[in-house]
Amino acid sequence: MTETTLRAAYAGARAIVAGGLGFIGSNLARRLGTLGADVLVVDALLPDLGGNRHNLDGAQGRIAVEIADLRTADIAPFVAGRQYLFNLAAQTSHQGSMDAPLDDLDLNCRVALRLLEACRKASPTVAVVFASTRQVYGRPNYLPVDERHPVAPVDVNGVHKLAAEAYHTLYRKVYGVKSSVLRLTNTYGPRMRIKDARQTFLGVWLRAVLEGRRFEVWEGEQLRDLTYVDDAVDALLLAGAAPKAEGGVFNIGGGRRVALKHLAKTLVAVHGGGDYSIEPFPATRKRIDIGDYHADDRLFRRITGWKPRVALKDGLARTLDYYRGNLAPYL
Repeated sequence: MTETTLRAAYAGARAIVAGGLGFIGSNLARRLGTLGADVLVVDALLPDLGGNRHNLDGAQGRIAVEIADLRTADIAPFVAGRQYLFNLAAQTSHQGSMDAPLDDLDLNCRVALRLLEACRKASPTVAVVFASTRQVYGRPNYLPVDERHPVAPVDVNGVHKLAAEAYHTLYRKVYGVKSSVLRLTNTYGPRMRIKDARQTFLGVWLRAVLEGRRFEVWEGEQLRDLTYVDDAVDALLLAGAAPKAEGGVFNIGGGRRVALKHLAKTLVAVHGGGDYSIEPFPATRKRIDIGDYHADDRLFRRITGWKPRVALKDGLARTLDYYRGNLAPYL
Protein backbone atom coordinates (compact mmCIF):
# COMPACT_ATOMS: atom_id res chain seq x y z
CA MET A 1 0.00 0.00 0.00
CA THR A 2 1.31 3.42 -0.93
CA GLU A 3 1.38 6.74 0.89
CA THR A 4 -1.51 7.79 -1.34
CA THR A 5 -3.50 4.80 -0.12
CA LEU A 6 -2.77 5.62 3.52
CA ARG A 7 -3.80 9.23 3.01
CA ALA A 8 -7.03 8.07 1.40
CA ALA A 9 -7.72 5.83 4.42
CA TYR A 10 -6.88 8.33 7.15
CA ALA A 11 -7.50 11.83 5.78
CA GLY A 12 -10.51 13.15 7.66
CA ALA A 13 -10.85 9.96 9.71
CA ARG A 14 -11.34 10.14 13.47
CA ALA A 15 -8.68 8.10 15.25
CA ILE A 16 -7.76 7.51 18.88
CA VAL A 17 -4.27 6.55 20.03
CA ALA A 18 -4.24 5.04 23.52
CA GLY A 19 -0.82 5.62 25.04
CA GLY A 20 -0.27 8.37 22.49
CA LEU A 21 2.24 10.34 24.56
CA GLY A 22 4.54 7.33 24.68
CA PHE A 23 7.29 6.36 22.28
CA ILE A 24 5.52 4.52 19.47
CA GLY A 25 2.15 6.10 20.20
CA SER A 26 3.42 9.65 19.80
CA ASN A 27 5.20 8.85 16.54
CA LEU A 28 1.98 7.27 15.30
CA ALA A 29 -0.13 10.24 16.39
CA ARG A 30 2.22 12.64 14.64
CA ARG A 31 2.05 10.60 11.44
CA LEU A 32 -1.75 10.42 11.60
CA GLY A 33 -1.78 14.20 11.93
CA THR A 34 0.27 14.65 8.77
CA LEU A 35 -2.07 12.25 6.96
CA GLY A 36 -4.99 14.52 7.78
CA ALA A 37 -6.67 12.48 10.51
CA ASP A 38 -8.51 13.96 13.47
CA VAL A 39 -6.51 12.42 16.32
CA LEU A 40 -7.33 12.00 20.00
CA VAL A 41 -4.37 11.02 22.16
CA VAL A 42 -5.24 9.48 25.52
CA ASP A 43 -2.45 8.88 28.02
CA ALA A 44 -2.18 8.61 31.82
CA LEU A 45 1.40 9.95 31.92
CA LEU A 46 2.28 7.41 34.59
CA PRO A 47 5.79 8.13 35.85
CA ASP A 48 7.36 4.70 35.26
CA LEU A 49 6.08 4.34 31.70
CA GLY A 50 7.11 6.12 28.49
CA GLY A 51 4.67 9.02 28.29
CA ASN A 52 6.24 12.43 27.73
CA ARG A 53 4.47 15.66 26.76
CA HIS A 54 7.55 16.68 24.78
CA ASN A 55 6.82 13.82 22.35
CA LEU A 56 4.10 15.84 20.63
CA ASP A 57 5.93 19.18 20.52
CA GLY A 58 5.66 20.66 17.05
CA ALA A 59 3.23 17.99 15.84
CA GLN A 60 1.23 18.93 12.76
CA GLY A 61 -2.46 18.47 12.15
CA ARG A 62 -5.47 18.10 14.44
CA ILE A 63 -4.21 16.33 17.56
CA ALA A 64 -6.06 16.67 20.86
CA VAL A 65 -4.66 15.28 24.12
CA GLU A 66 -6.68 13.85 27.01
CA ILE A 67 -4.85 12.93 30.22
CA ALA A 68 -6.76 9.98 31.65
CA ASP A 69 -6.00 6.67 33.35
CA LEU A 70 -7.62 4.01 31.19
CA ARG A 71 -7.74 1.61 34.14
CA THR A 72 -10.51 3.68 35.71
CA ALA A 73 -11.66 6.43 33.32
CA ASP A 74 -14.95 6.43 31.42
CA ILE A 75 -13.68 5.32 28.02
CA ALA A 76 -16.91 5.42 26.03
CA PRO A 77 -16.70 9.16 25.19
CA PHE A 78 -13.17 8.66 23.87
CA VAL A 79 -14.05 5.91 21.39
CA ALA A 80 -17.53 7.03 20.34
CA GLY A 81 -17.60 8.03 16.67
CA ARG A 82 -14.02 6.93 16.01
CA GLN A 83 -13.10 4.92 12.93
CA TYR A 84 -9.75 3.70 14.26
CA LEU A 85 -8.37 2.78 17.68
CA PHE A 86 -4.65 2.10 18.06
CA ASN A 87 -3.91 0.60 21.46
CA LEU A 88 -0.34 1.31 22.54
CA ALA A 89 -1.22 1.83 26.20
CA ALA A 90 1.01 -0.64 28.01
CA GLN A 91 3.64 -1.45 30.57
CA THR A 92 6.59 -2.71 28.51
CA SER A 93 9.29 -3.51 31.08
CA HIS A 94 9.88 -7.25 31.32
CA GLN A 95 11.71 -7.03 34.64
CA GLY A 96 9.15 -4.47 35.81
CA SER A 97 6.40 -7.01 35.17
CA MET A 98 8.18 -9.50 37.42
CA ASP A 99 8.69 -6.92 40.16
CA ALA A 100 5.08 -5.68 40.09
CA PRO A 101 2.96 -8.35 38.35
CA LEU A 102 -0.43 -7.02 39.48
CA ASP A 103 0.38 -3.57 38.11
CA ASP A 104 1.33 -5.21 34.84
CA LEU A 105 -1.99 -7.11 34.86
CA ASP A 106 -3.92 -3.86 35.16
CA LEU A 107 -1.90 -1.98 32.58
CA ASN A 108 -1.77 -4.70 29.94
CA CYS A 109 -4.98 -6.69 30.49
CA ARG A 110 -7.51 -4.49 32.27
CA VAL A 111 -6.84 -1.56 29.94
CA ALA A 112 -7.12 -3.69 26.79
CA LEU A 113 -10.34 -5.30 28.01
CA ARG A 114 -11.88 -1.99 29.05
CA LEU A 115 -11.07 -0.50 25.65
CA LEU A 116 -12.69 -3.44 23.88
CA GLU A 117 -15.78 -3.20 26.10
CA ALA A 118 -16.06 0.51 25.32
CA CYS A 119 -15.78 -0.24 21.59
CA ARG A 120 -18.43 -2.95 21.81
CA LYS A 121 -20.87 -0.61 23.53
CA ALA A 122 -20.08 2.83 22.10
CA SER A 123 -18.31 2.29 18.76
CA PRO A 124 -18.97 -1.21 17.37
CA THR A 125 -17.66 -0.42 13.87
CA VAL A 126 -14.26 0.91 14.97
CA ALA A 127 -11.14 -0.86 13.64
CA VAL A 128 -8.82 -1.76 16.52
CA VAL A 129 -5.08 -2.31 16.11
CA PHE A 130 -3.37 -3.78 19.16
CA ALA A 131 0.40 -3.50 19.65
CA SER A 132 1.61 -6.78 21.11
CA THR A 133 5.14 -8.13 21.48
CA ARG A 134 7.40 -10.92 20.27
CA GLN A 135 7.80 -11.74 23.99
CA VAL A 136 4.72 -13.97 23.73
CA TYR A 137 6.86 -16.60 21.97
CA GLY A 138 9.34 -16.94 24.82
CA ARG A 139 12.57 -18.71 23.93
CA PRO A 140 12.41 -19.63 20.23
CA ASN A 141 12.42 -23.26 19.14
CA TYR A 142 13.58 -22.19 15.68
CA LEU A 143 14.58 -19.08 13.74
CA PRO A 144 13.21 -17.05 12.17
CA VAL A 145 10.05 -17.14 14.28
CA ASP A 146 6.80 -17.22 12.30
CA GLU A 147 3.24 -16.91 13.57
CA ARG A 148 2.87 -20.70 13.82
CA HIS A 149 5.61 -20.88 16.45
CA PRO A 150 4.34 -22.05 19.87
CA VAL A 151 3.68 -19.30 22.40
CA ALA A 152 5.38 -19.81 25.77
CA PRO A 153 6.08 -16.47 27.52
CA VAL A 154 8.99 -16.38 29.95
CA ASP A 155 7.80 -13.39 31.97
CA VAL A 156 4.61 -11.89 33.36
CA ASN A 157 4.55 -9.18 30.69
CA GLY A 158 4.49 -11.78 27.92
CA VAL A 159 1.66 -13.69 29.62
CA HIS A 160 -0.44 -10.55 29.93
CA LYS A 161 0.19 -9.40 26.36
CA LEU A 162 -0.84 -12.86 25.15
CA ALA A 163 -4.02 -12.63 27.22
CA ALA A 164 -4.75 -9.22 25.69
CA GLU A 165 -4.32 -10.71 22.22
CA ALA A 166 -6.88 -13.36 23.16
CA TYR A 167 -9.36 -10.68 24.27
CA HIS A 168 -9.17 -9.14 20.80
CA THR A 169 -9.71 -12.50 19.11
CA LEU A 170 -12.65 -13.26 21.39
CA TYR A 171 -14.35 -9.89 20.93
CA ARG A 172 -14.02 -10.24 17.17
CA LYS A 173 -15.57 -13.71 17.15
CA VAL A 174 -18.34 -13.04 19.67
CA TYR A 175 -19.16 -9.36 19.16
CA GLY A 176 -17.80 -8.57 15.70
CA VAL A 177 -15.32 -5.94 16.94
CA LYS A 178 -12.82 -5.57 14.10
CA SER A 179 -9.24 -6.00 15.26
CA SER A 180 -5.73 -6.93 14.25
CA VAL A 181 -2.66 -7.68 16.35
CA LEU A 182 0.97 -6.82 15.60
CA ARG A 183 3.75 -8.56 17.49
CA LEU A 184 6.47 -5.92 17.53
CA THR A 185 10.14 -6.54 18.27
CA ASN A 186 12.69 -4.14 19.78
CA THR A 187 11.36 -0.94 18.25
CA TYR A 188 13.76 2.00 18.55
CA GLY A 189 14.03 5.60 17.42
CA PRO A 190 13.28 9.20 18.43
CA ARG A 191 11.05 9.70 21.49
CA MET A 192 11.87 6.37 23.13
CA ARG A 193 12.48 6.28 26.87
CA ILE A 194 16.25 6.48 27.43
CA LYS A 195 16.65 7.43 31.09
CA ASP A 196 16.47 3.78 32.19
CA ALA A 197 15.94 0.27 30.85
CA ARG A 198 12.18 0.10 31.45
CA GLN A 199 11.42 0.36 27.73
CA THR A 200 14.44 -1.15 25.99
CA PHE A 201 18.10 -1.87 26.64
CA LEU A 202 19.04 0.28 23.65
CA GLY A 203 17.76 3.40 25.37
CA VAL A 204 20.35 2.96 28.12
CA TRP A 205 23.07 2.51 25.52
CA LEU A 206 22.00 5.65 23.66
CA ARG A 207 22.03 7.75 26.80
CA ALA A 208 25.46 6.45 27.77
CA VAL A 209 27.14 7.27 24.45
CA LEU A 210 25.53 10.71 24.38
CA GLU A 211 26.80 11.41 27.90
CA GLY A 212 30.25 9.97 27.19
CA ARG A 213 29.87 7.00 29.54
CA ARG A 214 30.70 3.34 29.05
CA PHE A 215 27.74 1.00 28.75
CA GLU A 216 27.43 -2.73 29.40
CA VAL A 217 26.62 -5.40 26.84
CA TRP A 218 25.46 -8.58 28.53
CA GLU A 219 27.16 -11.59 26.89
CA GLY A 220 26.77 -10.02 23.44
CA GLU A 221 26.20 -13.06 21.24
CA GLN A 222 22.40 -12.90 21.38
CA LEU A 223 20.70 -12.10 18.11
CA ARG A 224 18.02 -9.42 17.97
CA ASP A 225 15.74 -8.00 15.29
CA LEU A 226 15.37 -4.22 15.59
CA THR A 227 12.61 -2.17 13.96
CA TYR A 228 12.97 1.56 13.41
CA VAL A 229 9.93 3.39 14.74
CA ASP A 230 8.86 4.85 11.38
CA ASP A 231 8.67 1.32 9.97
CA ALA A 232 6.63 0.17 12.98
CA VAL A 233 4.26 3.12 12.51
CA ASP A 234 3.81 2.22 8.84
CA ALA A 235 2.90 -1.31 9.91
CA LEU A 236 0.33 -0.08 12.42
CA LEU A 237 -1.27 2.19 9.85
CA LEU A 238 -1.39 -0.57 7.25
CA ALA A 239 -2.91 -2.98 9.77
CA GLY A 240 -5.75 -0.52 10.29
CA ALA A 241 -6.26 0.30 6.61
CA ALA A 242 -5.78 -3.06 4.85
CA PRO A 243 -9.01 -5.11 4.80
CA LYS A 244 -7.05 -8.37 4.51
CA ALA A 245 -5.22 -7.63 7.76
CA GLU A 246 -8.44 -7.52 9.78
CA GLY A 247 -8.61 -10.43 12.21
CA GLY A 248 -4.95 -11.32 11.81
CA VAL A 249 -2.04 -11.74 14.21
CA PHE A 250 1.23 -10.70 12.57
CA ASN A 251 4.93 -10.54 13.32
CA ILE A 252 6.72 -7.27 12.55
CA GLY A 253 10.52 -7.27 12.24
CA GLY A 254 13.31 -5.03 11.10
CA GLY A 255 14.57 -6.94 8.10
CA ARG A 256 17.83 -8.34 9.48
CA ARG A 257 19.21 -9.86 12.64
CA VAL A 258 22.17 -8.46 14.53
CA ALA A 259 24.27 -9.73 17.44
CA LEU A 260 24.20 -7.39 20.42
CA LYS A 261 27.98 -6.93 20.42
CA HIS A 262 27.81 -5.91 16.75
CA LEU A 263 24.94 -3.56 17.55
CA ALA A 264 27.05 -1.93 20.26
CA LYS A 265 29.99 -1.58 17.85
CA THR A 266 27.70 -0.05 15.22
CA LEU A 267 26.22 2.42 17.69
CA VAL A 268 29.67 3.62 18.75
CA ALA A 269 30.78 3.95 15.13
CA VAL A 270 27.68 5.90 14.10
CA HIS A 271 28.07 8.21 17.08
CA GLY A 272 31.73 8.75 16.31
CA GLY A 273 32.92 7.61 19.72
CA GLY A 274 32.01 5.74 22.85
CA ASP A 275 32.95 2.65 24.82
CA TYR A 276 31.31 -0.49 26.12
CA SER A 277 32.24 -3.63 28.02
CA ILE A 278 31.05 -7.21 27.64
CA GLU A 279 29.67 -8.41 30.96
CA PRO A 280 27.95 -11.56 32.27
CA PHE A 281 24.15 -11.52 32.28
CA PRO A 282 22.78 -10.47 35.70
CA ALA A 283 21.10 -13.49 37.27
CA THR A 284 17.69 -11.83 37.65
CA ARG A 285 17.65 -10.84 33.98
CA LYS A 286 19.02 -14.13 32.70
CA ARG A 287 15.99 -15.98 34.06
CA ILE A 288 13.67 -14.14 31.67
CA ASP A 289 15.98 -13.62 28.70
CA ILE A 290 14.68 -15.20 25.49
CA GLY A 291 18.05 -15.82 23.85
CA ASP A 292 18.17 -15.29 20.08
CA TYR A 293 15.22 -13.83 18.20
CA HIS A 294 14.55 -12.99 14.57
CA ALA A 295 11.07 -12.44 13.14
CA ASP A 296 9.60 -14.04 10.06
CA ASP A 297 7.18 -11.29 8.99
CA ARG A 298 6.50 -12.49 5.45
CA LEU A 299 2.79 -12.95 6.16
CA PHE A 300 2.27 -9.27 6.91
CA ARG A 301 4.44 -8.24 3.98
CA ARG A 302 2.44 -10.41 1.61
CA ILE A 303 -0.93 -9.12 2.80
CA THR A 304 -0.11 -5.41 3.01
CA GLY A 305 2.99 -4.78 0.89
CA TRP A 306 4.80 -3.47 3.97
CA LYS A 307 8.54 -3.80 4.39
CA PRO A 308 11.07 -2.05 6.64
CA ARG A 309 12.72 0.84 4.84
CA VAL A 310 15.21 2.23 7.38
CA ALA A 311 18.57 0.47 7.66
CA LEU A 312 20.09 0.01 11.11
CA LYS A 313 22.90 2.56 10.66
CA ASP A 314 20.47 5.17 9.33
CA GLY A 315 18.02 4.52 12.15
CA LEU A 316 20.71 4.86 14.80
CA ALA A 317 21.98 8.06 13.17
CA ARG A 318 18.48 9.60 13.12
CA THR A 319 17.93 8.60 16.74
CA LEU A 320 21.22 10.07 17.93
CA ASP A 321 20.56 13.28 16.00
CA TYR A 322 17.17 13.62 17.69
CA TYR A 323 18.55 13.25 21.22
CA ARG A 324 21.50 15.54 20.61
CA GLY A 325 18.92 18.33 20.32
CA ASN A 326 16.33 16.96 22.77
CA LEU A 327 18.19 15.16 25.53
CA ALA A 328 17.02 17.08 28.60
CA PRO A 329 13.27 16.29 28.33
CA TYR A 330 14.05 12.58 28.39
CA LEU A 331 16.23 12.54 31.50
